[in-house]
Amino acid sequence: MDKMSKDGAGAPSVARDAAANPYALLPPQAPLAMPTRGVRQKSVSAAGHDRISGSRAVLLLLTVCATAIFAVVLYQVLSVVRLSVLQAVFLVLCTLCFAWIALGSSSAALGFAAMLGRRKSALRIGAPDAPLPHRTALLFPVYHEDAAGIAATVDAIAEDLIAMGHAPSFDIFILSDSRETANKTRELRAVRLLQRRFQTQPRIYYRARAANVGKKAGNIADWVQRFGAGYQSFIILDADSIMSASLIVTLSATLAANPQVALIQTVPRLVGATTLFARLQQFAVACYGPVVAAGFAAWHQGSGNYWGHNAILRTGAFAEAAGLPSLSGAPPLGGHIQSHDFVEAAFLRRAGWEVWMLPDLDGSFEGCPPTLIDSAVRDRRWAQGNLQHLRIVGAKGLPWVSRLHLAMGTYGYFASVFWALSLLVGTVLSIQSAYTLPVYFTDERSLFPVWPVIDATKALYLFLGTIAVVLLPKVFGIIVAVVRKDPAAAGKAHWLLLGFAAETLFSILIAPIFMLTQSKAVADILRGRDSGWSVQRRAGGTEHFTDLLRFHKWHLVVGALAGIVSALASVYVLAWMGPVVLGLLLAAHLSALTSRPPAPWLARALATRETIDPPAIVAKAAQRHPDWTSALATA
Repeated sequence: MDKMSKDGAGAPSVARDAAANPYALLPPQAPLAMPTRGVRQKSVSAAGHDRISGSRAVLLLLTVCATAIFAVVLYQVLSVVRLSVLQAVFLVLCTLCFAWIALGSSSAALGFAAMLGRRKSALRIGAPDAPLPHRTALLFPVYHEDAAGIAATVDAIAEDLIAMGHAPSFDIFILSDSRETANKTRELRAVRLLQRRFQTQPRIYYRARAANVGKKAGNIADWVQRFGAGYQSFIILDADSIMSASLIVTLSATLAANPQVALIQTVPRLVGATTLFARLQQFAVACYGPVVAAGFAAWHQGSGNYWGHNAILRTGAFAEAAGLPSLSGAPPLGGHIQSHDFVEAAFLRRAGWEVWMLPDLDGSFEGCPPTLIDSAVRDRRWAQGNLQHLRIVGAKGLPWVSRLHLAMGTYGYFASVFWALSLLVGTVLSIQSAYTLPVYFTDERSLFPVWPVIDATKALYLFLGTIAVVLLPKVFGIIVAVVRKDPAAAGKAHWLLLGFAAETLFSILIAPIFMLTQSKAVADILRGRDSGWSVQRRAGGTEHFTDLLRFHKWHLVVGALAGIVSALASVYVLAWMGPVVLGLLLAAHLSALTSRPPAPWLARALATRETIDPPAIVAKAAQRHPDWTSALATA
C-alpha cells in the first residue's frame, strides 16, 4: 500500500473550521478503520525482517562469550569429577541469571562506545522552526488521575506551542477512562477552563468512554477509530509525563521527513522526585540511563521498542498494523493484551514500518513511583502484561529483534525466579556439604580417593567477575557523566561518587525485595490471579509502619529463615547470603526510610541536571499546578 494512503492523506480536516464551536468537547468525526491483527498473520513486507548488523553481532558475541565463560568457570568451581544433580541445577540457574546480566551489560558497552564516539542519527531530524506539513494530536489517556496536574501540563504545553507559532498544527485530547463521577466532573471542568483560556490555539477536547474496554490500549484505539483520519500523527503522554513544545514540533517534523518510520520513541528523564526512593531512581536514570539508552539505540536501529508514552506515532500505520487481538482464555494470560506497547511496536515492524528510539532528543520527561510499595504495585501489572508475551513471541512474521524485545520483557521477570531458586539450591548445597559425610570412594574402581574440595580461588574470581559485570553499566554512566561534564558532575566529582555509592548500596538492599515480589507475581500469574487495573499513586504518602510490616511480612519471614539456615551452614554461606538476608530483614525499614525525603547531604549527592536546573516546561507546569488545584476545588 502507498505510504501516503497509509497516512490518510486527503482525509477531512477536523480542526480549523472557523465556524466550529471553540467550546465543543469533540471535533467532527473522522473515522479510520483499525482492523484486528492476529498472532497468526504473516508479514506483509520483506522490510519487516532484520539483519545481523555489526552492533547486533557485537551484542550477541559479548553476551554469549561472557555467559559461556561464567558457566565454564562455575563448572570448574563445582565439579571435582562429575556434577551431582543438585549441582547441575545450580549451574543452570546461575547461568540463566548471569545471561540476563551479561545481555544488559553488553548493551551498555555498546552505548558507552557510541556516546564517547561520534554518532550520527540514521533519520533526518526535523528542525523545530520549520513549517509542519501535517497535523498532530496530543493524547492524554487518563484513569482516575489528578485533573489539576493534567490541566497544568496541558496549560504549559499549549502556551509554549503558541509561543513557537505552531499551535494551529496541534490539537489536544484528554481521553478519560475514569469511572467515578467526581473524577469526570473535575476533568470536564478543567477542559472547560482550558478551552476558555486558549480558544482555538490549540483546540482542546475531552472524551469520556462509557466502557473502558481494553484499558489504555482500547482507549487509544477508540480515538483512532473515531478521529484518526483527521491527524497524520499523534503523541501519547501519560498523566505524569510532559514534553517541551520544541521536542513536540521536532518529533512531528522528523516523522514527516521520514515516511518509512511509524514510531519514534524518546527517552524521558525523571522529574518531580521528592522521596528518597524516587530520588534514587532519578539519579540512576540520569547517570546510567543515557548509556543504557544509547546501547539500545545502537542495536535496535529501525526495529526499536515502544514504551507506551512520550512517543510519536504515524496514525495511518498504527491503524493499519497495530490493531491488537484479544487473547483466548481468561486473564491473567488471556483477554486484552496488557503490556500493549511492545506488541504494537512488533506489529508495526511486521508490517514493514520502522520503529526508532532517539535518545539524544531533549525535552522528554516523566514522573516515577514515589515509594517502594507503589513501584511494586505497578511492577505487578507489568509482570502480567509481560508474561502474556509468551503467547505472542512466536507470532508469525515478526522480525527476530521484535521477538527478542518480547522475550526480554518476559525473561526479566523469570530472572528473579531463577535468582531465588539459585539461592535456595545454593543454600541446600552448602548444608549438604556441611552436614553430610563425604564419599571418598565411588562405585567405580579406583586406587585414589575423590576429594570433595571447592576451588576457592576460582570461586573468588567468579564472584569478583560477576560483580564487575553487574556494575559495568553504572561505571560507564559515571565515566560519561564526567567526560561530558554533566551539570550534576562538573567540578563536583566527589558528590557524584557519593551518589553512585549511595544508589548502589540501596540497589543491593532493595534488589532482594523485588526478587521476591516478582517471583510471587510470576507464581500468582501462572496460578491464574489477575492484577486488575488499580489506580496509580503519583505522589508519596506517609504509611503507618504496621501497614509496611503487613506488606513486607513475607520478606521478613523469608529473610529470617534464610539467615538462620545460612548461619547453620557456615559463616561463609552467611557472608555470601548476607546482602540478601539483610535486605529482606530490613524491608519494612527500607520502605519507610525511602518513602521520606532524603537528608540534605544525600539529596545533594543524588542531584541531577533536572534538580539543579529544572527544565522550563516542567517548572512552568509545577508552578501552575496549585492554581489549577484551587480552580477545580471551587468548581
